[in-house]
Amino acid sequence: MPSPRIQQAFAAMQRQGRTGLVLYVTAGFPDVKTTLDLVPALAQAGADVIELGVPFSDPLADGATIQKASFHALQQGVSLRVCLETAATLRQRGVNVPLILMGYYNPILALGVTEFIQRCKECGVDGLIVPDLPPEESSPLREAAAARDIDLVCLLAPTSTEKRIAAACGSASGFIYCVSLAGVTGAREQVSEEGLWLVQRVRKHTKLPIAVGFGIARREHVEAVGRYADAAVIGSALVNVIDHAAPGQAVADAVRFVHELNGRPQPIARGVR
Repeated sequence: MPSPRIQQAFAAMQRQGRTGLVLYVTAGFPDVKTTLDLVPALAQAGADVIELGVPFSDPLADGATIQKASFHALQQGVSLRVCLETAATLRQRGVNVPLILMGYYNPILALGVTEFIQRCKECGVDGLIVPDLPPEESSPLREAAAARDIDLVCLLAPTSTEKRIAAACGSASGFIYCVSLAGVTGAREQVSEEGLWLVQRVRKHTKLPIAVGFGIARREHVEAVGRYADAAVIGSALVNVIDHAAPGQAVADAVRFVHELNGRPQPIARGVR
C-alpha cells in the first residue's frame, strides 16, 4: 500500500489548487540540532514534503552544493543510522509532514534491506529515493518497502526512453520525481524546457502525482513547474541558504526563503526589533 502521509499531502495540493513544495535538507548539516529545528520550521512555513538527505561519500546525482553539505555531515559522523534517529526524533516532536530519505544504496545494503525498512517504519519514514538503484534491480527494496506502506519514489530524466518511463511508472509509488535536466543537482537561472516536456511524456504512463526537481531556486521557477506538475523539489538553493546563514540564523533564513518560494511575505515577528 502507498504511504498515507504522501498520498494525503498530494491530495491536499490538488484540492487547494496549488503547486506543492518538496524541500530537501542534508541531515546533519550544519549539525543534527539544526536539522531538528529546521524541519518543523520548514513544515510550518509551507513545506508539503521533506526530503532528508543521507550523507554519502560518492554521490552520483548531487552537485557541488549538496556534496559539500554531505561531506561536512560525514565529518561529524552522520550516518544512515543517525538519519533514521533524526527522523524518529522529528516524529516525537510532532512533525506530521511526509519524511522521505534520499540516499544511495550502499549504506542500505550494509545495514540490510529488511532491517533498514523495519527501522524506517519504526522511525516514521514515509518514502525513499535511491538515485543509484535502477528499477530493474529495485525489487527487494521495493517489495520490502511496500509491505510496510513505504513508497519507493522513482527518478526519471529527459534522457529516459518511453520503454523505461513505462517500466518505472509501472512499479513506482507515492509520486514520480522528474529530473528537469541531464546533469547533477544545483540552482540554475531557469527551469529546463526538457524537464517540462518530460512531465508531459510521463503523464501518459501514470496517474501518480509528479514532482520536478534539479535547478529550482526561485518563485518563478515554482510557478513554471506548477503549469505542468504537482510539486517542485527545491534542494541546492535551500542548502545554499542554510550554508550562507550567519551563526544562529539558518532556520530563520530558511523559513524566509520558503515564504518567498510560496509567494507570500515573511510574517512579522511581533516584539522583535
